[in-house]
Amino acid sequence: MRVRDWKDILADVSSDSTEQAGWRAVAGQRRTGVGEDLYFGHPSQGVYHLKTYAKNPYEVKGIGTQVARKVDGDLDSLLPTDDEGGRFAVQSPPEDEDHAKTMATRLQETVRVHSETPTSPEDFFEDLMEAIESPAFGPMEYELSDRPDRLDALSSTFEESEELLNAELDDLIDDDEIGRGFA
Repeated sequence: MRVRDWKDILADVSSDSTEQAGWRAVAGQRRTGVGEDLYFGHPSQGVYHLKTYAKNPYEVKGIGTQVARKVDGDLDSLLPTDDEGGRFAVQSPPEDEDHAKTMATRLQETVRVHSETPTSPEDFFEDLMEAIESPAFGPMEYELSDRPDRLDALSSTFEESEELLNAELDDLIDDDEIGRGFA
């Protein structure tokens, strides 16, 4: 199991040429300590586990690893389906000013078309994500101040990565002296 910076994992996910809408995620507070847990998976790309924390209001740090190479039957039930909860997306910045203008034009056109045509929230979300070229998006179960049951189930399923990532994240937090108050 290779532990890497959380941004490196997101960069890998962003560069893969998979079906963008096939991703699903579960996130919430860490079981112990500061920070958040995030599991996200795609049937053909596997399952990833990230642990992050806010060093300050402007900087998020974290680590992660791939915990499964595919989403099989046992893992499938631990990730939300399209008709559940909220949504998440991974976004890559535009390559240059021309690319940004093209994305903005597609976004405006998508909003205009959906405002003139009856549509579902799911279709609107998917069309928006395609307009801004999101490399990964889908349903997400997220608890801001708690842990979803699925998050605990995934943590139990991947107990070895849970322990390793907790130890690594705690080291990062200690190095940044997050536990210290202001004097």
